[in-house]
Amino acid sequence: MNAILAEIARHGYLLVFLMVFAEAVGFPVPAALALVAAGAAAASHALKVHVTLALGMTGMLLGDSLLYVLGRHTGWTLLGFLCRLSMNPETCILRSAESFYKRGKITLVFAKFIPGINTMAPPLAGSMKMRFWQFLRLDLVGISLYLGAYFTLGYAFRDFLARITRSFQTAGRILEEVVVIAVFVYVIYRLALYRKHAAYRVVPRVQVQEVMQRIEAGEGVQVIIADVRSHGYYDSGSKRIQGSIRIEPNNLEEEVEKLPKDKDIYVYCT
Repeated sequence: MNAILAEIARHGYLLVFLMVFAEAVGFPVPAALALVAAGAAAASHALKVHVTLALGMTGMLLGDSLLYVLGRHTGWTLLGFLCRLSMNPETCILRSAESFYKRGKITLVFAKFIPGINTMAPPLAGSMKMRFWQFLRLDLVGISLYLGAYFTLGYAFRDFLARITRSFQTAGRILEEVVVIAVFVYVIYRLALYRKHAAYRVVPRVQVQEVMQRIEAGEGVQVIIADVRSHGYYDSGSKRIQGSIRIEPNNLEEEVEKLPKDKDIYVYCT
């Protein structure tokens, strides 16, 4: 915190802009911490409130708009790239898609406060072909709440943060040791999760020709083809494989219970 305060004081507005922009496009940058520090700096009259908030909003809006446009033109490709470092990339995408499914476009209003969804929401909105001006309005509300919350926190508790900073400086060596231990434990934890989910990274696949051969050989009654495209990508009036049935992926357990247990089920998504 002390280091960020020092950098904010030295580089001011530029650092606030760059950090919120970097977080918006997916870099692991603590923009919230930078905003708290900026609020404390503004309370000390080192920064102007309106200029800081305007630059923060501009940086985050530019980052979100960039991901929206890329998501609109690349679809799942960008979403997969953003989730690549996740323990389970498909879960990473579906968690964000499920939030849109349950809460609709209002997800953009609170997405900034939820790690994982904060970066995924703009490109997901773009890939679902949400109108840009509608996206812009909702995203502006979400950005305003996010910036306002953390900036106000720093502004209101400037003296409290300063006392904490001095305490950290006094106990610096102990804090460094605690951080090293915490990082080590976290790495071990992530490795354990990686091994746990490794088995789910390989999804069984089958060639289209194989399924067609079974159907043409008269085995069609033993085969079920299911459309499991996520909400936003599935349109009841759009084309789909002839004879396929619709399974809603966000209600998977109940849907599967209705299916016969004596048939082979092939699913396809976007």
